[in-house]
Amino acid sequence: MVQSEIDAVRALLRSKPRPVGWPERRKRLDEVGAVWPVADDVELTAVDLNGLPGEYSMVSGSDPSRVLIFFHGGGYCSGSIQSHRRLVTEAGRAARMRTLAVAYRLAPEHPFPAAYDDALTAWRFLRNQGIAAAHIAISGDSAGAGLTLGLVGRLRDGHEELPACAWLISPWTDLTMSGSTIASKAAVDPLIHREYLNELADAYLPAGMDRRDARVSPLYADFRNLPPMLIQVGSDETLLDDATRLAGRAGAADVAVTLEIWPQMIHAWPLWNARLEDGRCALTRAGEFIRRCVANATE
Repeated sequence: MVQSEIDAVRALLRSKPRPVGWPERRKRLDEVGAVWPVADDVELTAVDLNGLPGEYSMVSGSDPSRVLIFFHGGGYCSGSIQSHRRLVTEAGRAARMRTLAVAYRLAPEHPFPAAYDDALTAWRFLRNQGIAAAHIAISGDSAGAGLTLGLVGRLRDGHEELPACAWLISPWTDLTMSGSTIASKAAVDPLIHREYLNELADAYLPAGMDRRDARVSPLYADFRNLPPMLIQVGSDETLLDDATRLAGRAGAADVAVTLEIWPQMIHAWPLWNARLEDGRCALTRAGEFIRRCVANATE
């Protein structure tokens, strides 16, 4: 069952190969991510995050006083609320809380630090709404996971209250592309390869910026005193090494880290949870982790 389901997702991706231009790529990711719509019981509400577009989601039984912030993937150049809506809304169901999806600015039109600053804007918005830091979980996939780590580190460095936890799906943590699985998994990963990553990094980073800067490559960050993390990554990902090295470095800094490597899964596989059992299972595990962390943080 697992093999047939993930093969169907691979076939979907092959049927919509990545085009050349940024507008075309953004359209393609929206189409691929939204091939299965949100569930009928999801309530969506557009929200203005101090000039930044956002979207709340709620299902029956969700706690509106607890919020899961989600930063979508797409290499800082693509992705949207639409492309990740099914993933975000089902994550909220699993965590039994409200979600806030954030439409941060995209490169190359808006290079670093636009997205990095937009993540802080979203956090500030929620805090100004009276949501306690301990009632917030921060999450993202791929580049969105990088923004998650960048925001948590920024809050720590500013001596601010921290969220209850961070949930990271297929995190892109090293823009130097030094991970060994960039090469060793290239033949099995249908989405992410070195040439594409370099193109994204060149579009996102200002000329001359050090790719080891912890604000864009959080693998090189100081992990001390960060909240608990759940890292979920597929075994068929070129970014597998980004996840495993992140877990090792965070764990060495006494961060409570849970690393899950899902056999046969590809980059950001929970996106296709509507037709992929392992996508649904990953969201269930994440929901349990988030609920536990929020409960512990508020005790």
